[in-house]
Formats: sequence, C-alpha cells, structure tokens
Amino acid sequence: MAERITDKLVREVQPPASGNRRIYDTDIKGFGVRVTAAGAKAFVLNYYAQRRERRYTIGSYPDWSVAAARAEAATLKRAIDRGDDPLGTRQETRAAPTMPELFERYAAEHLPRKAPRAASDDRSMWEKIILPFFGHRKVVAVTHADCDQLHREVGLTGRKVRANRVIEVLRKAMNLAVRWGWRTDNPASGVQRNPEEGRERYLTREEVGRLTAALSTHRERASATAIRLMLLTGCRRGEALTARWAEFDLAAGVWIKPSAHTKQRKVHRVPLSNSAVTLLREWRSAQSGEFVFPSRDGRPLTDVKRTWEAVRRATGLEDVRLHDLRHTFASILASGGQSLPMIGSMLGHTQAQTTARYAHLMDEPLRDAAEVVATFVKGPAS
Repeated sequence: MAERITDKLVREVQPPASGNRRIYDTDIKGFGVRVTAAGAKAFVLNYYAQRRERRYTIGSYPDWSVAAARAEAATLKRAIDRGDDPLGTRQETRAAPTMPELFERYAAEHLPRKAPRAASDDRSMWEKIILPFFGHRKVVAVTHADCDQLHREVGLTGRKVRANRVIEVLRKAMNLAVRWGWRTDNPASGVQRNPEEGRERYLTREEVGRLTAALSTHRERASATAIRLMLLTGCRRGEALTARWAEFDLAAGVWIKPSAHTKQRKVHRVPLSNSAVTLLREWRSAQSGEFVFPSRDGRPLTDVKRTWEAVRRATGLEDVRLHDLRHTFASILASGGQSLPMIGSMLGHTQAQTTARYAHLMDEPLRDAAEVVATFVKGPAS
C-alpha cells in the first residue's frame, strides 16, 4: 500500500487488529509509517544493502514530525546510494564496547603486568574518577573534549598532579582500545598536562648519620631494619618489604629481585655493599622463615609508616619522604662521580630519562676532572 505520507494520514491511521501495518510513501521509495496493534506509530525506511533487505526505524511519532522524518529519509537514501548501511552502523554502535567494558579488559590484561601497588592505584583511579565521569559511554564516543574536561575537573579539586596521572592511565587504556580495534584514534592524547614541580630532597651526610642512629635503636626492629636496607640499596619500599631470603646470596653479596617484585617487571640483580651484607647477616641470625621482614603472623610487613613517622620526628626530618631515601642513594652515587648508566643499573631503571634527573649532581666531580686536565695543560707553576 502506497500513498503520500502526510500529517493527516499519520494522525488518522488506525491500528490493525494484530501485528503491525505499514504504509509507504509515493515520493521517497522505502519511506513509510508503521503502526502497531497497540497504536504505536513510527517512521521507517526500507532499503537493500549487500543484497539483503533492511528496515531502519527513523523514529517514533509524534516525537518525529512527518517533515523531519521525510528529510531524514532523504538523507539516509543518499548515504545508502554511496554504499552505507545505516542499520548495520546502528547495530555496530549498539554492540560497541562501553567504558566499563574497557576497564574490565584493561584490568584483566594490563594490570597484571604492573607492580601490585601501581595496579591498585590504577584501579582506584578507574573506580573513583574515570568510570563515574564517563558512566556507560561507548568507548568510540569518547572525545578529546571529554578527556580535556575530565583532566580539568580533577585539577579543579586541587589535585593537579593526580589529574595528570588520571589522563596517563586513560591514554594507556585508549591506546589498547586502538590496538583491540575498538576505535581508530586516542582521544586522551594531546591533553595539556598541569605543571609539576619535581621534588629534589637529598639527605646530607649529617642527616644520614642522624637517621641511621635513630633507626639502629628503634624498638620496631623489622621495620627499622627494612628502612636501613632501603637507604643502603636504594630499593623501593615494596621491594624491601616483599623480599625473601632466597633472593639473597650473602656470600657473593648479591640481591636478585624477581620480576614480580620490581616496578619494571624484570629481574634486577643488585650488588650489595659490605654494610648491607653485614646488616642482613646480623638480621638473619635473629630470624627464621621465608620473608626477610616478617610481621607477627609470619607474612611480610605491609608498611613501615609508623616507624618512619616516629624516626622523622625524632631526627627533625619531617620534610623527608620514605622515597627520598632512594633519591639520596642515587645522589650519593652521582656526587661520587658514578655514571648515569651505572646509577640507572643500580636503581633498576629501564629508561635513561628516568635517571637523567640526577645529571646535575655530577657537576662537581666532572668539574674536578676538568681541573685535572687544566692543571696538566697549564704545566708546573712558574
């Protein structure tokens, strides 16, 4: 049945006794109105794509007027003539992965590759910031403007560095989405980061002496000894607390950190100083069990926060973070003239730019080396 679709026709068309009834337009081939037995009316477009008949629902009446539906049908017909398949595109969009599905796959495939603490931090950013912001948005529908807005809103809460970290996590996830064929570009790329002031707090020789003395007499022996090991080796907090005796060859003076415990997820072989070996031997003589720094239940310590806070107050080093011990270790090496590759190897860095932050600390030993050349060239004093 075909007749020109008008407002009057659509308004007065009666529903069938059962099923649905369709009336097609005489002007635009395939354009029509469908009415169900319940009286619901909608505009449709019939067309062929890849030798298959398709029926595309434009929209319901009266939400769509006849004029608007007719114009949409004409636009769709032009797209179909170019080879498009509007219904197929709609179905693909509906089946497209959502942001919660992106997180689910990100958590399953990417987070296990990260250190436990870093993975936990990523998960927290997803659950507390990223997912509440995007809701059930389709991954393909996320725009550059959305990512800019997310970064801006987190920054407006005063957490400017956190905003940068959130975008880093989102950018990685979107890179994976591109790899998985979920979209063709990364909308989180190019977001302008908030300025970050690099923290450079290195303990002086006198401060190291005060800290070591306080740790040596602290009553919480396990946590205090763990902190001393961090200072002597430059290791991360998690590496020290999860260490097992099987990782150490004290006779050879070597600590072989397994990949599961390192941030770079690679085995890291670290030579130990005589002081570190002596510390561990003395501590080993009073220990039994698998873990180097066990808690009262035999499992590894999970934190040394209380001991660290007490020692900081006792030594007047309230501005020093636990991670600054790692920076101090590197600074001592740099000031002693060790090369950046050597420092990076000791710290377990995988990228040269990570170690480059200590380059300026090498100025003094390099200047001394330059003076050796200058003295030679100048010759004996006349």
